[in-house]
Amino acid sequence: MTAAIPDPARQPDLRVSHAERDAVVEQLREAAAEGRLELSELETRLEQALTAKTYGDLVPLTADLPPVATPNDGKPLVLRGGVHGATRNGRWQVPARITAHGGMGGVKLDFTRTQCALQEVEIEAHGDMAGVTIVIPDDWAADTGGLDPGLGGLKDKTTDDRRPGTPLIRLSGNGGPAGVVIRHPNKWERRKLKRNPPR
Repeated sequence: MTAAIPDPARQPDLRVSHAERDAVVEQLREAAAEGRLELSELETRLEQALTAKTYGDLVPLTADLPPVATPNDGKPLVLRGGVHGATRNGRWQVPARITAHGGMGGVKLDFTRTQCALQEVEIEAHGDMAGVTIVIPDDWAADTGGLDPGLGGLKDKTTDDRRPGTPLIRLSGNGGPAGVVIRHPNKWERRKLKRNPPR
């Protein structure tokens, strides 16, 4: 299941999911980083997105923004932290290649609720000023040999306990001033996963 931007064609009184709210929040943050929304507009729309209950509440918040391109096998997913940061979490479509630029706001990639059939996922991470954080399930593994730690360094807190059939994350890029962190879920994230297990 993919965390997609809500479809305007849906009935406006249907309830939205956490993943759909998260997708709209991410689109709003990226639009602000690109200069499409002023800070005051961003704050107002974020509050409305986080409290939205139906498609009728959520869809108008992005109606005046360009549509989000869906990642595909030919092009990498590119995330730029910009000023306000960028995240991918919940249930989202994982492409074979991802490029993450931490910028001033940082980037977080959370794979703990994704369903990924790929054997390998290539992530090119550039820590920049705010860093890049990558969270992978306990049974995934990472190869971090391709990443230059830079000034900020690389913190690899993963284990080698990879379950057959799960993806291997191949990390490249540069830590930059703020560094790159790749890890398994922390205690707080584990509590959330336990309360609401991935499907």
